[in-house]
Amino acid sequence: MSIALAEQYEENGEYEKALDEYKKSYESNSKDLSLLERLGSLSVMLDKKDDAELYYNKMLELDATNVMAYEQLMDIYVTTDKFKYYIYRGNLHSVSHQYEHAINDYKKALNFCHENHEAQVTTRFVLGTLFEQTGNTTKAIDEYLKILDIDHTQPEVYIRLANMYLTEDVPGSAIETLERAINDGCENDTIREQLSRIYLRNNQPEKAKETTKDELFKIKCMIIAGERDEAFKELSKVEAKYKDNPELYALKAQYYYEEKDYDKALENVLEYNKRQPNTPVGFQMSALIYEGKKDDYNAALNWGKYNLSRGNKDVAINEFLNAYQLKDDDANLLQTLATLLESTGEKHHAMEFYEKLQKLEPANRTALQKLADYRESIGDYRTQADYLEQLLETDKRNLNLIKQLGQLQEKLKNKPEAVKYYKRYLEIAQQGADFDKIQAKLAKLENTEMVQEEGLIDKIMRFFNKD
Repeated sequence: MSIALAEQYEENGEYEKALDEYKKSYESNSKDLSLLERLGSLSVMLDKKDDAELYYNKMLELDATNVMAYEQLMDIYVTTDKFKYYIYRGNLHSVSHQYEHAINDYKKALNFCHENHEAQVTTRFVLGTLFEQTGNTTKAIDEYLKILDIDHTQPEVYIRLANMYLTEDVPGSAIETLERAINDGCENDTIREQLSRIYLRNNQPEKAKETTKDELFKIKCMIIAGERDEAFKELSKVEAKYKDNPELYALKAQYYYEEKDYDKALENVLEYNKRQPNTPVGFQMSALIYEGKKDDYNAALNWGKYNLSRGNKDVAINEFLNAYQLKDDDANLLQTLATLLESTGEKHHAMEFYEKLQKLEPANRTALQKLADYRESIGDYRTQADYLEQLLETDKRNLNLIKQLGQLQEKLKNKPEAVKYYKRYLEIAQQGADFDKIQAKLAKLENTEMVQEEGLIDKIMRFFNKD
């Protein structure tokens, strides 16, 4: 009833009463965007800008990309509050992915908040974030440093700044930033653990060990620092506690690797992989262990998997090719190489490995289908038919394949074979959408004389075999 009454008041120009009725409806329906829009619009009309801002911001909480809400907020403050105007304009450009325009808006907003430190901090934080998104690390660093000059109680700023230094490959500056955070009283678990990991990355395992509160990471620092006996004792103490944590097995593998007990190291990698399968860490550990065991084949195989898991396809292919040179009868390796080469556009090279795979596994359906498709693409229809016939042996009632072979033999003008496959199709199909078509085609074919046709490859071979 309140909505209908509010609309009636609005039509009569009684905007205060309309606003009151819309507010009553809002109490029971606070997520209605159209209702919020009416509340905002009437508040603007009645010059209640603070209320209007509240309603339009609530709209944005429900729909962060609502262009109309941003535009209304800009209209509210275009002449009365330039700071808010440019902030809302920047927000609009941000959600529209117009980042350069947004950056300019936030810069302009800074000109209108010199005395408001909180506004400066939030605006510069948004600017820093935008510079990160647009790949301008140097300017992002500059904004975060300016924030810390104003307010050194913001943990997230220290973390962002440290990450930017790491992006620029300046771990020393990242360390200084997080140490400053701790000295400034901004220490928390995230800052402490991030600092300890940067210490370790910067070849400072002792400091990393002292800083971290993570038991497993502390043990890792001990192993890297050469304190292997102490590390093993600590591992034994916490093993039951972390028995389901893959990191425990990674550390045990690392310990045994450093002790050159490669078999036990590998056992623990397998335990790690059970809990965290197909990770770069698992493949890397396996590769290093196999190198220690002088098993060049498995080392190359795992380096290939490692690079593939990191998206380095070309490097992965080279490693898999190295593995192939050492062992040429691994069906999984052959299929991996064929698939990778095909995905990188090296189709002809890929077919070499599908051929090797098919020779190793004559009934491999993937290899047979790929080879048949390839032969079709180069006009070698006879060889295509050979592969499809072998494929049919793996699935003798595959109607689509039988029909394809009939059509292919018909294309090759091989009437007896075409008739054979069409009859076979009719025997199995009995009925269906194509049944009548195949039946009619068969009847026509049986009353037609054919001369076998040469495919492109056949023609080329005949040309070169001329006397």
